[in-house]
Amino acid sequence: MVEKRRFRGPVDLHTHSSVSDGTETPGELVRSAAAAGLGTVALTDHDSTAGWAEAAEAGRESGVTVIPAMELSTRIEFASVHMLGYLFDPTNPALVAETQRIRDGRMRRAEDMVRRIAEDYDITWADVMAQATEGATVGRPHIADALVARGLASDRSAAFAGILHWRSGYFQPHYAPEPLTGVRLIREAGGIPVLAHPATGGRGRVIPRDRLKRLVDAGLFGLEIDHRENLEDGKQRLRELAKEFGLAVTGSSDYHGAGKPNRLGENTTDPAVVDRMIEEATGAAPFYAS
Repeated sequence: MVEKRRFRGPVDLHTHSSVSDGTETPGELVRSAAAAGLGTVALTDHDSTAGWAEAAEAGRESGVTVIPAMELSTRIEFASVHMLGYLFDPTNPALVAETQRIRDGRMRRAEDMVRRIAEDYDITWADVMAQATEGATVGRPHIADALVARGLASDRSAAFAGILHWRSGYFQPHYAPEPLTGVRLIREAGGIPVLAHPATGGRGRVIPRDRLKRLVDAGLFGLEIDHRENLEDGKQRLRELAKEFGLAVTGSSDYHGAGKPNRLGENTTDPAVVDRMIEEATGAAPFYAS
């Protein structure tokens, strides 16, 4: 166990900046975390580490420890599965190549969806790009924001419930590796893989035990259980599986700024779990506030 803890709590291990689909820059996000009373926050933008340096600088200025991280897109057939990766080497060639492939796939998917939507609604690709910061991982949230700006939806949630719903006819999947590949990539880069919000569909849609065992055997560290989108019966099943396989339990907000109702620190992670993550990781260290 780590001899001396250099970070302080509360700890929120899942947040997004404008590098992916949040509405605040990495620096603004970290300052918001400080204002919310957090001592430690993980920046987990989708398939990108581009916000790490800015977040680290803001953390030093505001007294917040920043855990460098990412939410890696993975997929089982047509179902999206997100894998949180913490404290990995951002220069690892295999992981860099895979995230670039995922981002390219997201961009192609977004362009295709906008072409389809534009056949029925007054929206252009330029409208979508106006909602994304330079270099951002462009995805459906940016299309949602463009729909809102055009007056075609009241907010992101309405856009996802309507025009962007998978049953609408406009939805397209994007490339992503299997979860097993995601776990291996993160581990090979010296990082700590945690399965993100895996009970949004309730107990009946929790990852099957045999599939979870394969992820555990490949190096899965934990399950993000305390998350507002996980249903209660699903969380109960996840706790049973975490106990059986000796997996860590994390909690977090999945904060997106104004993009979602999720609030910083609404769920947090036991600092002892973060101690284990820091001790086990070999790819990167936290950006400590002092």
